Amino acid sequence: MSMPPRPIRLFLTARDVEYRLSEIPLASVPTDEPDHRRIQVHSETTFQTIEGFGGAFTEAAAVTWLALSPARREELLHAYFHPESGHGYTLCRVPMGSCDFALGNYAHVETAGDLELATFSIARDRQAIIPFIQAAQQVAGHPIKLLASPWSPPAWMKSNGQMNRGGTLLPECRRAWARCFVRFIQAYAEEGIPIWGVTVQNEPMAAQPWDSCLYSAEAERDFVRDFLGPELAAAGLGDVKIIIWDHNRDQMVERARVAFSAPEASRFIWGTGFHWYGEDCFDHVQQVHDAWPHKHLLFTEGCQEGGPHAGSWELGERYARSMIQDLSRWTEGWIDWNLLLDTQGGPNHVGNLCSAPVLADAAKDALDWQSSYYYLGHFTRFVKVGARRLGCESTVGELEAAAFLNPDGAIATVVMNRTELSLGFELCSGEGSGLRTGLPPRSIATYLS
Repeated sequence: MSMPPRPIRLFLTARDVEYRLSEIPLASVPTDEPDHRRIQVHSETTFQTIEGFGGAFTEAAAVTWLALSPARREELLHAYFHPESGHGYTLCRVPMGSCDFALGNYAHVETAGDLELATFSIARDRQAIIPFIQAAQQVAGHPIKLLASPWSPPAWMKSNGQMNRGGTLLPECRRAWARCFVRFIQAYAEEGIPIWGVTVQNEPMAAQPWDSCLYSAEAERDFVRDFLGPELAAAGLGDVKIIIWDHNRDQMVERARVAFSAPEASRFIWGTGFHWYGEDCFDHVQQVHDAWPHKHLLFTEGCQEGGPHAGSWELGERYARSMIQDLSRWTEGWIDWNLLLDTQGGPNHVGNLCSAPVLADAAKDALDWQSSYYYLGHFTRFVKVGARRLGCESTVGELEAAAFLNPDGAIATVVMNRTELSLGFELCSGEGSGLRTGLPPRSIATYLS
């Protein structure tokens, strides 16, 4: 005996009306003539399993959070991490040492020549980052899966003698640097914070004015094969995921080819991480999956560059477009950049100011929720860990969509309208006619059934 169909619930965010992740009656959305617009969900066709969604616990985010009152801090944590009334974040990122969104350069082994790591310390992390993560885990009610990423080894381990402006890891320091990964994971575990995975290097092809380090594809492969993989395994940390690349989609196919074509390195590597800066290159995500379907794909960083972009509606649309396109190409999780920044888009120790879904004005003890916060929520609140992506197609380019089958059997279908028009369409699952519905201009909706 088949179960009766679930009632469909509609959650809407729209630019021109006061809907922000608002549950509204189906009858209250425009139902202009569909004009052959159709979103077809194939509930019998399943693809990858979703690992989760989240953002990054940078030092900038953490110190900005600590500058707020206890009530505002709790409001932010609840909004991001509460599993029922918040975004339910479960998969986040933490820098391993300083990044541009830190208050300055710092490493966990500052003493030059300390190859035995006798002076290894996470004291800097305990000032702001670790309290932020621990508070988030309390609200979430469970440990958060954390991806740890280094922006640079300590300055003394590098060819240029500084953490900024690129340089490379000195060959004689490779084993010590791999052991820093081990020590970092162990130190965080002692704080009640499990590290789920690591990336070898944030943006290994970019010699930035801030914390950065260059790895060729071959150097990254060899570091994993000869040092990082074996050191994690020897420490009993072989279950920690190792992710390569952690840079833009443009070169991800070639980087994956070099790493995965070497069996001795590939056996240690869980998958490929990527960012959204530069050209979209969504087809490259699909190419990596098609060539190495046994490997995994994870979006590890994205934000709008060049300042805070407060009030921008395009900001949220960029997030949702990327999420729909990446998830539709076998990506298993999607991690935003800074969870929180100040109203200037910082702090940042080299002035590389950017956006965040929430901006904080500490002087007014106020939080400013950006469109990206709401657009993210249309995925993170309704697509649960363990969900399977479903076959989903739109008959028109104006409507972008993706659908997911949750572990409890509910189907979440996310549909976005980036046009200035009200668009009616049919939402169909199976054969025959479907739900006649529509979206107002510049809006996004999640249909939960």
